[in-house]
Amino acid sequence: MKNREHYPREHHPLVSLGLFFIILGIALLTATNDLLGLGSVREYFTWQTALIFIGLLLIVNLRFTGGILLTAAGTWFMLEEMLIDIPPVLKIIYWPGVIILLGISFIISYFFIKKRKIVN
Repeated sequence: MKNREHYPREHHPLVSLGLFFIILGIALLTATNDLLGLGSVREYFTWQTALIFIGLLLIVNLRFTGGILLTAAGTWFMLEEMLIDIPPVLKIIYWPGVIILLGISFIISYFFIKKRKIVN
């Protein structure tokens, strides 16, 4: 256990690149097979999905605040674009919920930064 404390794993950029390609491949499989029932491939790749995709990549790279904001914004605008009838309760609690998640992400980020500083 002590060795693990002295030699922490560093975040390697190739891991992020690998995750990027895995997620991109899953997105392409979903789009080409129309698994979500949106229609053509063009319907899957919009600016809203780009926001969600970039947000998820940021979250995977432990950049929680920006990731949550981009994912939340992309999801919100995608729901409006798809003309889905958003329940009034969701309209009321969506953005306050996002703000609460941001607060939690700041706290989680603090612990990750604190661990890195202690080790270095």
